[in-house]
Amino acid sequence: MFNKIFIVNRGEIAVRVIRACKELGIRSAVVYSEADRFSLHVRHADESYALKGNTPKETYLNYPLILQTAKDIGADAIHPGYGFLSENEEFITSIENSGITFIGPSSTSVRMMGSKTAARQLMKRNGVPIVPGTTEPIQNIVDGKKTAAEIGYPVILKASLGGGGKGMKSVFTESEFDEAFLSAQREAIKAFGDDAVYIEKLIINPKHVEVQIIGDKHGNYVHLFERECSIQRRHQKIIEEAPSSFVDSAIRERLTMSAIDAAKACNYYNAGTIEFLMDADKNFFFLEMNTRLQVEHPVTELITCIDLVKEQISVAAGNVLSFTQGDVKLKGHAIECRVYAEDPVNNFLPSTGTVTFHRIPSGPGIRVDEGIDTGADISTFYDPLLTKISAISVNRKDAIMKMNHALSQYLIGGLQTNIPLLKWILEQETFLSGNYPINFIDNEFLAKEPAKLLQTRKDD
Repeated sequence: MFNKIFIVNRGEIAVRVIRACKELGIRSAVVYSEADRFSLHVRHADESYALKGNTPKETYLNYPLILQTAKDIGADAIHPGYGFLSENEEFITSIENSGITFIGPSSTSVRMMGSKTAARQLMKRNGVPIVPGTTEPIQNIVDGKKTAAEIGYPVILKASLGGGGKGMKSVFTESEFDEAFLSAQREAIKAFGDDAVYIEKLIINPKHVEVQIIGDKHGNYVHLFERECSIQRRHQKIIEEAPSSFVDSAIRERLTMSAIDAAKACNYYNAGTIEFLMDADKNFFFLEMNTRLQVEHPVTELITCIDLVKEQISVAAGNVLSFTQGDVKLKGHAIECRVYAEDPVNNFLPSTGTVTFHRIPSGPGIRVDEGIDTGADISTFYDPLLTKISAISVNRKDAIMKMNHALSQYLIGGLQTNIPLLKWILEQETFLSGNYPINFIDNEFLAKEPAKLLQTRKDD
């Protein structure tokens, strides 16, 4: 096992990895920007190292400086958390060439799954269902219109190197195609430095379901069931569940085996997630692979009693997985809510300032992954995610009730948060039914005078 792990992230995920290191008896080291000098992850780590500046480019994305620091401090391994450099092929390659161990997949696997079109080709060759559409970028508007007509409207244009909803445009008629194509290209080049765009059939009101997998360097693969991630704003998840109440046992068997096939197709090892879209008839289609630990991994840990971060570290050290598929049992139902510093009524505008009061919820079945405490300064430099609250109980109904109570207990002073929205969602009939689509917030909240919907919760 490693002696020192360098955690090149911030916030709650850095704190989460530090906790795993402490439980394994491994020394933890972290980096921090000037804005994060007094942050929770800096105080929890055994060692901390400053990165001059505040912007992500200056600090948490400055991988030459980060790698040199790792060498200087004698780190055995680097854990990237999620976001930032976690799926940066160049960064991972540089680590591999340095002799330091990367706690994640190989750069080869990341490259294979990094391009959406290449990943679709790979999945198609390996029998994993994909949404009807192209497996190569569209070269021009004329070819795009021809393909769209063959697939049948509505269609969706996507950036080949995309993610987070950037470079995505839905097209319902041929008259909309030209502007949508050019707009998708503009967004793609701005966000990813590449204007390549491909086309898929647009699935109406889909659900977003993903499967957690993990593999070791000895060819062993295991799935840890699925997560339901359809409650999203701006293509970013805010509530996740495990398992999905929409997935029955027969679908679950096919879905999880397809996820294993996807991981095998790119010779994957360490933790990863295969994301699928599912239509109203429960047909599922490969969406993408996240070649890293997911934000929502706590719900999977709760329903399986498996520590994914410890397993990541063990696999990276060359050990065989500590469990087999037969050891993985589904226990209860778990829900996670992401608490953001933002104003849901004002188009989710980020909220900045100092946390003047912070009281987290507690009780049986409640888990809090926190990245802040009283006195924390919340800036505009980074993602506004503050904390993740997870609840587990014997069934979905009880887990929802437990979560609602936990959110009522959670008090944050000095900032505006999305807690009132989270509580509102948990009380809606569409959510309670379990049959909610990926555009739930757009249709049920943003389209219906958000201020009035949350008016009764203005003092929460």
